Amino acid sequence: MEEKILSNPFLKWAGGKRKLVPQIIEKLGTGKRLVEPFVGSGAVFMGTNFDKYLLCDSNNDLIDLFNNIKRNAGKVIIETINLFNENNRTEEMFYNLRDEFNSIESGSIRKSALFVYLNRHSFNGLCRYNLKGKFNVPFGRYKNPNPPAKEIEMFAKKSQLASFKCCDFNETFNMLKKGDVIYCDPPYVPLSITASFTSYHVNVFADKEQRALAKSAEKASENGYRVVISNHATDYTKELYAKANIEFLNVRRSISSKAETRGHAEELLATF
Repeated sequence: MEEKILSNPFLKWAGGKRKLVPQIIEKLGTGKRLVEPFVGSGAVFMGTNFDKYLLCDSNNDLIDLFNNIKRNAGKVIIETINLFNENNRTEEMFYNLRDEFNSIESGSIRKSALFVYLNRHSFNGLCRYNLKGKFNVPFGRYKNPNPPAKEIEMFAKKSQLASFKCCDFNETFNMLKKGDVIYCDPPYVPLSITASFTSYHVNVFADKEQRALAKSAEKASENGYRVVISNHATDYTKELYAKANIEFLNVRRSISSKAETRGHAEELLATF
C-alpha cells in the first residue's frame, strides 16, 4: 500500500485551515478525488488522504509555484534557500526583491522562489495584490526567517497525486466527475465594513461571487456531490447556506498586527 503523506503547508496564509483539518475531514467523508476551487496554502491537501486531487486557485503565481514544485522541486528549493540569506533580511533588499518579483516573467523558477521569500518576509505572511496585479504587502520585520525546504520536499512528494490549475470556481465546478468531493475556502465575507478583505489577488470576491458559489454548491449537491464550504458565521452566511447543514466553530484569528487584538471569531462549515 502506498505511503500516505501528511504534513503542514509550507506557506503562511491568512485564514489557513491547518488547525481545522480534522473537522473538515469529518465533513468531507470519503471519495476518490478532493477538489478545491480555492486551494490557498494547501493545508487541507496536505492534511488529507485522497487518491487524487484537483487543486485550483485564481492566483496564477500560487499555481505556478505549485506546478514548479511538482515538476522541479530541487531547483525551487535551491533557489529559495539562496534567497534566505542575511543580506536579504533588510527592508531595502525586501523591497528590491519585491520589485523584481513584480517585474519578471510569470512561471519561472526564480519567481516561484521569490513568492516563497515574500511569503516568509512580508507582514503577517499576507498575499495581496493591487489593482495592477502587483504584489504590495509591506516588509514584515522578522528577525531570522528560515526557508521551508523540508516542507517543500513533502509537498513535492504529495503533489504527484495532484493537478494544479489556475481558474475560478465556476471552471472548477465544471470539471467535477464521479467520485469527487469538494472543499471550498473562499475569501471570507467581512465581519464589518472596515474588516472587508474580499480579494487577495486581482479578482474581487464580493456578494455576487459569494451567492454564485453557494448556488454552484447547491447544484453540485443535487447532482450527488458532497460540498463543504468554510466562511465567517454571520447572518449573511447563514442565509446564504440555508440549504446546507451548518456546524459552528470558534476559531482564533491571527490576521491582526497586534497580539492583544487577536480574538476569537465564529466560523462555520456548511455541508451540502
